[in-house]
Amino acid sequence: MEYVRVLLLLALIPVSASLDNGLLRTPPMGWMAWERFRCDIDCNNDPENCISEKLFRDMADRLSEDGWRELGYEYVMIDDCWMSMQRGSDGRLQPDPTRFPGGIANLAKYIHNRGLKLGIYADMGSATCMGYPGTTLDKVEIDAKTFASWGVDYLKFDGCNSNVIEQLIGYPLMSMALNATGRPIAYSCSWPAYVGGLPPKVNYYLLRDICNVWRNFDDIQDSWDSMQSIINWFSTHQDDLQPAAGPGGWNDPDMLIIGNFGLSVEQARTQMALWAIMAAPLIMSNDLRSLSNDARAILQNRAAIAINQDPRGIQGRRLLQVTVSSGTITDQFKPEKSRIEVYWRPLSHSANALVFLSRRQDMPYLYHSSLAKLNFTAGSYEAYDVFSGKTTTGLTATTEFKVSINPSGVVMWYVYPAKQSPKDTGRYPYMRRKNRLSSFGKIIKPSSVL
Repeated sequence: MEYVRVLLLLALIPVSASLDNGLLRTPPMGWMAWERFRCDIDCNNDPENCISEKLFRDMADRLSEDGWRELGYEYVMIDDCWMSMQRGSDGRLQPDPTRFPGGIANLAKYIHNRGLKLGIYADMGSATCMGYPGTTLDKVEIDAKTFASWGVDYLKFDGCNSNVIEQLIGYPLMSMALNATGRPIAYSCSWPAYVGGLPPKVNYYLLRDICNVWRNFDDIQDSWDSMQSIINWFSTHQDDLQPAAGPGGWNDPDMLIIGNFGLSVEQARTQMALWAIMAAPLIMSNDLRSLSNDARAILQNRAAIAINQDPRGIQGRRLLQVTVSSGTITDQFKPEKSRIEVYWRPLSHSANALVFLSRRQDMPYLYHSSLAKLNFTAGSYEAYDVFSGKTTTGLTATTEFKVSINPSGVVMWYVYPAKQSPKDTGRYPYMRRKNRLSSFGKIIKPSSVL
């Protein structure tokens, strides 16, 4: 009965929707501390890597000086463990004075002066996940005002140490409180992840009126297995998740772990490709000060970013999945049991993105298909390979093509109509101009696509 009473109460509250803040018309991009640096607060022994003012200044410097900002990576996000263990005498949250001696407002100014934006973390509960002061219902308004006064641009609102009723009230209340500050603050809710992530417990259409971004599922860990579990969950439940995403509101499969320790180069390309297909936030959690050239090339791939940031904002889907049933060596080489998956996303200017993913662990697989088999209509097409830079011409819907996909890797295509009307400035030339791609590489014919 209490649950029903709260639902009726919420129905009477005139929620000022976060969607009305005009923010995140495309998925947010930036950098976050958590997956890479966790709750390292030992600044005496590990000053370069502890959660401190210095770490976030360092990452802001890298985003502004190493070409990230120009590509759209604009948020520097603080996660858990930034706070003092006690609120101030005025009841406000306060940063740890030793690790953040200049305070959050000064850090925000430093970040803003570099053309970037600051994100911060709080928790809808009695304590954060790591035991720092939480935002109980009576503290929602004062915390929103505090963040606004500091110049915060983005709030990640977690849900540890809270119950269903507190979440049901608290997440909408924070949405209203942020809007009431008058400062545009993007709002990321972890709410769905704490109640199973699926209808009927989660009403994603209501959620769009409350949050700009929402975490649906488990935290990502630095491993291929963790990433696969997230891909599997989002694909299995795409009918529930995909329709809710769009400009101003996004499903969040969690951070990009590219550049850390758990993924091969092939697997890193897989994450970048599928996060682009899913219209997911591109929030890196790595050490930008020591990033490898391979990781940098993947994360700064202009074509993958353009697909992710497509203004239509339609989340992509898995079109097909073929798996090995008996597991014999003979079966491994049958196309219908190849363990290949195909993902698709419709884009602006009559273009589309395709991702061919191999779940195999043995060797590259030569996958045969045609655009018609992937639901493309009749016509002439060209395809740009996002990671190789090669362009395939002469494709019709019925042309058979073949792509060689490495184990746990992907081939990602940007597919566009070959012919354009004089008034149509989009598709392939649009993508090249918008993302300053000087060349789309070697032109090849379908029969030689490998």
